[in-house]
Amino acid sequence: MQNRSSAFRQGIRAQLPTLIGTLPFAFMTGAASTAAGMDPWLAMGMSIIVYAGASQLAAISLMVQGAPILVVIATVFIVNLRMSMYSAALAPLFRHLPLHRRLGLAYGITDHNFALMQARFPQGSASAGAGLAEPYFTGMATTMWVSWQAGVAMGIFAGTKIPKAWSLEFAIPLIFAAILFPALLTRTHWIAAGAAAVAAAFTTAMPMKLGLIAAAISAMAIGALIDARAQKAGTP
Repeated sequence: MQNRSSAFRQGIRAQLPTLIGTLPFAFMTGAASTAAGMDPWLAMGMSIIVYAGASQLAAISLMVQGAPILVVIATVFIVNLRMSMYSAALAPLFRHLPLHRRLGLAYGITDHNFALMQARFPQGSASAGAGLAEPYFTGMATTMWVSWQAGVAMGIFAGTKIPKAWSLEFAIPLIFAAILFPALLTRTHWIAAGAAAVAAAFTTAMPMKLGLIAAAISAMAIGALIDARAQKAGTP
């Protein structure tokens, strides 16, 4: 019979294969932050508090351009909105836990962790072994968190050794491109990405770096409109 410690170890083992892609991304995030001129301690602190690769890169890009802090916060909020959907989907597995433990688990939600939980507990609280979802998630999330922070720290250390004359700020948009293109799997994805690109081009001159937010909202609106029309027409 499975117990909490074995479920925790299973979570660790489930996470290990994902680190092949996570560690290089974390390293590049840390290196990009210091190469862009961010203080190493600030970069590490943001990694611990924000704990979201895409949001960290977006915040770094805006901060080095001198964007107001409210714009940085709004951008991070928009980029991380998907986490609310992840939380809602996982909530049935953890609703029996006290609030402070649920808040701790919420901090550990990432794209990888959500996908692994969906694979392990496809029917939510009705899945076999769902009673041990907490230690399984904790093992998974702890492995991811430690690996991510270690990768970011190594990247920050490497970034401090790179001469500023090399001007490696271009690493940030390159990383975003590497994240974006593999994720464009459907026609809707490509149309939404195109809408964001057009919106970004026409809103570059907006004050306070608001063009990024305008582009993100445009992409979400176009994608939602296309999906709504497809559902109404009965097409996939």
